[in-house]
Amino acid sequence: MTVFDRIKELGKRRGYNISQIETELRLGTNSIYNWKKRTPTADNLAKVAKLLHTSTDYLLGLSDDPDTIQNNNNDMTKNQKLIAYSIDPDISDEERQAIINMVKEAMKFRRRL
Repeated sequence: MTVFDRIKELGKRRGYNISQIETELRLGTNSIYNWKKRTPTADNLAKVAKLLHTSTDYLLGLSDDPDTIQNNNNDMTKNQKLIAYSIDPDISDEERQAIINMVKEAMKFRRRL
């Protein structure tokens, strides 16, 4: 599967089409379509990975797990991440992080009972 294919598939699962991703990230029209034939810049690939809540390794085909994110959310289970990411696909990264933080706090509270 190519970078383009992975972006298209994961974007669909996250509620985005290619055009929406390009618009959201202020990439040029058909930029991602051009990645079928050209390698994207590291900066643009990182932007797409962040928007789709995945790793650049997944987009490049170096990992088969789209839900592995190299950041401070690694202590969350896959289902907890899916819940946080699926509440509203149109929320900002800051709002999504707040939801993730609430899930983490709920986990701590549950462990104390």
